[in-house]
Amino acid sequence: MYGLVNRAIEGLVCEKFGKESWQNICRRAGLGDPSFLAMEAYDDAITYSLVGAASAELGLDPAAILEAFGTYWTSYTIEEGYGDLLSMMGNTLEDFLDNLDSMHTRVGGTMPELVPPSFDREPQPDGSSILHYRSEREGLAPMVLGLLKGLAQRFDVKIHIEQLEPAGKGHERFMVRRA
Repeated sequence: MYGLVNRAIEGLVCEKFGKESWQNICRRAGLGDPSFLAMEAYDDAITYSLVGAASAELGLDPAAILEAFGTYWTSYTIEEGYGDLLSMMGNTLEDFLDNLDSMHTRVGGTMPELVPPSFDREPQPDGSSILHYRSEREGLAPMVLGLLKGLAQRFDVKIHIEQLEPAGKGHERFMVRRA
């Protein structure tokens, strides 16, 4: 994953738990005092070790950390200069979800080693949507839950999210309904 992700984890931890907690997490992860470059690609194992170390240090389930990170990610990327790109991807939650793959394609132009997930929104007759999430990376579905919550905040809508049974290896599904 790119350093932007690891820097966002740092931002979340420092904001919610303080700099000392971040330093302890880095030590637990065997990283010392890292300085991640946003546009540098890092081994996924580093990110996973940060999540594991945060879980141990903060006494939180890794899924809770990933979900909190997903929620945080939307505002973090806006602050890091991606606000205009996010704005171009749609004026509603549904439009934005429809354009997630397009957004990742655009970001991939500046991050050549990007291995993004894939998203596909399937509108339902009752106005809800099934969001299909496919990724080579295992265990990140809780992050998608958080991302959906963060996007709902961004678009000022209330939603109910239900994670459905997986549709296959690397293929998670989420029912998204406006509340």
